[in-house]
Amino acid sequence: MKFDVRYANHPDDSKKYDTAELRKHYLIENVFEKDEILLTYSHQDRIIVGGIMPVDKTLKLEGSDAMRCKYFLERREMAFINIGGDGIVSVDGETYDIMHKDGMYIGLGVKNIEFKSKDKKNPAKFYISSSPAHKTYPTVYIAYTKENLDKFKGNIKAVECIHAALGDTKHMNKRVINKYVNTAIIDSCQLAMGMTALDEGSCWNTMPCHLHERRMEVYFYFDFNEDDRVFHLMGRPDETRHIVMGPDQAVISPAWSIHAASATNNYTFIWAMCGENQDYDDQDWLVTKDLK
Repeated sequence: MKFDVRYANHPDDSKKYDTAELRKHYLIENVFEKDEILLTYSHQDRIIVGGIMPVDKTLKLEGSDAMRCKYFLERREMAFINIGGDGIVSVDGETYDIMHKDGMYIGLGVKNIEFKSKDKKNPAKFYISSSPAHKTYPTVYIAYTKENLDKFKGNIKAVECIHAALGDTKHMNKRVINKYVNTAIIDSCQLAMGMTALDEGSCWNTMPCHLHERRMEVYFYFDFNEDDRVFHLMGRPDETRHIVMGPDQAVISPAWSIHAASATNNYTFIWAMCGENQDYDDQDWLVTKDLK
C-alpha cells in the first residue's frame, strides 16, 4: 500500500502558487496502479481517498504509520464505487460481488477488508473515500441500478443510489447526480459520496458554482478520452485558479474553495465530502458575474 500525505493551507497561500505548486498541493495524478492500493491522506478534514486495482493479487486494506492505527477502520468509516470490471470484496470474512458502478459503505470497527477482481483481463477499479468516525453504522451495499439491486445476494442492507437529473443542453450542464452515501438512504458519521455523469454535449458542472464552508470535497474525474482535459476551478470567488486534469485523476478542494469544472468533452466524476454538515443542499451559491 502506498500512502501520500497532503497538508492543509490558508486560502491566501494559494494566491501565490504557480501552476507547479497548485498541482503539488491539490492534484492527485496517480489514483490506480496494477495490484496496488494508492491512498492520499489530506489534512483537509482528514479525508483519505484513493484507488484499489487488483489484477493478479487480492489486496488487503490496512492501516499505516501516518494513521497510527491497528487497522484501517479502527477510527474511520469508508465507502467505495467500482468503476472497473466486476469484483469481489470481503468484509470481515463475508464476501460480496461488486458489479460495475456499484458501491458499498463500511462502518467504523471493521477489521479485515480485501479486494479482488473476477477477471484480470477486465479488472475491478475500486475508488475509495474515508473520513474519521465516532460511531459504528452497518455495512450497506449500494447498487447503481434497480437491476443490479435485484441481483445482489447477501445478508446486509442493500439500496439503490438516488438519481437526480439536473441542468439542460442550453447551458451545457445536463447531468445526473447519483448519490451513494446520502442521509436519505444510508447512515454515516460524516462521509458523503456520489457520482455525477454529464450527458454528451455538456461540459459544465456546478455553474453557477458554490461554496460550502462546512465541508471539504475531493473530485475524481474519469470516463473521458486521454486526449481530452478537465479544467477544475478552485480558489476564492474573487481570485480563482484552475488545474488541468487528465482521466483517472483526483483533486482536493478545500472548504474555502469554489467547486466547479469544465472540459473539452463530457465526463464523469466521483465526489466525496466530509466535515461539519452532511446536508447535500447546504451550499452557498455564487453569482457567476461576480467571479474573478
